[in-house]
Amino acid sequence: MRIIRNSYIPFRGFTAMNLFGVLFVRREAAELTPGTLNHEKIHSAQIREMLYIPFYICYLLEWLLRLLLPGNAYRNISFEQEAYKYQNDLSYLSRRDRFAWFRFLFRAR
Repeated sequence: MRIIRNSYIPFRGFTAMNLFGVLFVRREAAELTPGTLNHEKIHSAQIREMLYIPFYICYLLEWLLRLLLPGNAYRNISFEQEAYKYQNDLSYLSRRDRFAWFRFLFRAR
């Protein structure tokens, strides 16, 4: 995974953002933990299996819908739920089923 440190992407308050399999990290952020890197690798798998652009469309639509529901809209996005649940399981990607994020679609945290 290519990592680019900069001062613009992601927005302040976030450490990293995965865009098309390239990880953008705030310049001032501390060294990325193995868990954070694994979290972003899980997103890369999600992005590839959804053929890139559809991933971002679904992500945005789900976030917009979850804004109308109770709880944290960002944390309740199915893609984020999968990535947060397994970020510290560094062997998860080797056994991950395709479209595993779908199991989290109708769950709220």
